[in-house]
Amino acid sequence: MNIQTYIINDVEIQPLDAPIQNLKDLFNELTYSHLAIAEKGEFIGCISENDVRCFDGKKSIKDYRHAVETFFVRENDNWLDILEAFARQNTNFMPVLEAGTNKYIGYLELSDIISIFNETPFLSEVGSVLVIEKGFKDYSFSEITQIIESNEGKILGLFISQLSQDLVQITIKIGLSSINEIIQSFRRYSYKVVSSHQEDTFLKNLKERSDYLNKYLNI
Repeated sequence: MNIQTYIINDVEIQPLDAPIQNLKDLFNELTYSHLAIAEKGEFIGCISENDVRCFDGKKSIKDYRHAVETFFVRENDNWLDILEAFARQNTNFMPVLEAGTNKYIGYLELSDIISIFNETPFLSEVGSVLVIEKGFKDYSFSEITQIIESNEGKILGLFISQLSQDLVQITIKIGLSSINEIIQSFRRYSYKVVSSHQEDTFLKNLKERSDYLNKYLNI
C-alpha cells in the first residue's frame, strides 16, 4: 500500500541551533512525542518531548545533541514495516526520508498507519478469531492452512501472536463457517485451542459430563 497520501508536512523540521524554548512551545501545541531535527538542512534525527521538558529553555538543541535519536522510514517502505518502526521507537511521530537519500519529505502519524491496518480484511471482515498453540518445532503454516481449508474455511489473516523457545501461539481470523469442525480438526492434529468459542462442542460435552459427575457425587 502506498503511504504517500499519509505523509504530512504541517510541522517544519527544526534546525539544530533552534532554542529549546521554541521546542517547548511547539510541544505545548502538538500531541507528538517527537520532532524532527536538521543540521544545515539535512535530517539528523528526532528529539523527544520528555527530554525537551527537562532541558534549559535558554539553550539550543545543539547543546543537547546527544539526545537526538536517529530513526526514520523511507517513502517506499511497506506499511507493516512502518508500523513496526512506530512500536520499536515507542513514538507517534515518524519522519519519512526520500528513497536512497537523507532528504526529509515529511512525517507520518501513528493513528493514520493504524487506520490502514483497520481497513485490512483481518479486522474489517466478519469472521471468527481462533488462537491455537503448539510446540515451536512442530507447527506448520501449510498444515494450519490445510486444516482450515479442508473444513471449507476461508482464512482472512493469521500471525504469530506469542513466541517462546518451546511454544508458539498463532492467531487466525476465519471467514464465516462452521468453526466447530475446524476446532476439532486442530485438536486431532495436536494443536491446543487457546481461545474459547460457544460453538466448541468438545468443551460443552466436557462441561455437561463434569456437571453430571458433580451431581452424582453429591447424591
